[in-house]
Amino acid sequence: MSNQNLGLETQAIRTQLERSQYLEHSVPLYLTSSFIFEDAEDMRASFAEEKERNIYSRFSNPNTSEFIEKICLMEGAEDGYAFATGMAAVYSTFAALLNSGDHIVSASSVFGSTHTLFTKYFPKWNITTSYFDVNKPETIENYIQPNTKIIYAESPTNPAVDILDLELLGKIAKKHNLILIIDNCFATPYIQNPIQFGADLVIHSATKLIDGQGRVLGGVTVGRSDLIREIYLFSRNTGPALSPFNAWVLSKSLETLPVRIEKHCENALKVADFLEDHPNVASVKYPFLKSHPQYEVAKKQMKLGGNIVAFEIKGGIESGRKFLDKIKLCSLSANLGDTRSIVTHPASTTHSKLTEEERLAVSITDGLVRVSVGLETVQDVINDLKQALE
Repeated sequence: MSNQNLGLETQAIRTQLERSQYLEHSVPLYLTSSFIFEDAEDMRASFAEEKERNIYSRFSNPNTSEFIEKICLMEGAEDGYAFATGMAAVYSTFAALLNSGDHIVSASSVFGSTHTLFTKYFPKWNITTSYFDVNKPETIENYIQPNTKIIYAESPTNPAVDILDLELLGKIAKKHNLILIIDNCFATPYIQNPIQFGADLVIHSATKLIDGQGRVLGGVTVGRSDLIREIYLFSRNTGPALSPFNAWVLSKSLETLPVRIEKHCENALKVADFLEDHPNVASVKYPFLKSHPQYEVAKKQMKLGGNIVAFEIKGGIESGRKFLDKIKLCSLSANLGDTRSIVTHPASTTHSKLTEEERLAVSITDGLVRVSVGLETVQDVINDLKQALE
């Protein structure tokens, strides 16, 4: 089904299921809840896991397996499991590996729902989290306790586009015998492979750039086979599986991921350059701008800068609201990584429930605007931002 020696683009396009008797060129959809057995012995052996085969689509499905295999090849991972959403992947990965009394060391800047898991739900099961400042990675080891089990981070972060040194995290995790989990959603397997730098597991919200067209939800965790085995057993029993239809869509999306990402990044860099020169913009953050505080780290571990640009609009929350109201072409949406450019103002929307102190702790200032740069003619996107900033 696959060849590990092929180029990433070829893997994304040519890794597919064996053809059926119909000799189809494009992989068919396997919209079935379950699979049949030839006889009692086949059924017994299948449930005893003496055979590797599909039993029930909550456990595995041909479409889901193809999608997972592609991500594993692209990330350099041993195995994986696919989920209904990115957050199902995050939750199930932690829930499968943690016990009551365990401790997580996490980057302070994480996706809002992940933060809620750490602060509202995991404490119910006596699982605690300590946050380190993404701009002070030298302090990470101060937070490690005897009961710490996992180091967790996103890079680039959401929404402030900070960069964490994955090699440094890998070394710390290895030194203390901890599991390093990286959310690689903003970079995708095309731009960055955290496993190369010592990550044990990599998580993606496939809803974002992997789908790339704002159509379906999905998530995936890939990495060490022994850890994936635990995540698989947990998920097989709790039921967060990716649907075969969404898996088919996402596997198709991977065929165009490299060409889409190249264009996203080319457009994003032009948008970042424009914003950096605008008088109503206080600052711009984009990994491949020389002004980015972690520019050298970004160049070391990323092939390109990604499609997310964060900038500080002068005039705080009120200016942010006015800016959103004046946008004409770009979409106002909670999603990102779409063909269509999207703008959000976290302080008045996604992070409005946090206090100012809490927002500032995760680099969300009053005037922060996040732009997910799409695939439109880039000058049209720039013109829209320009008129909204006037």
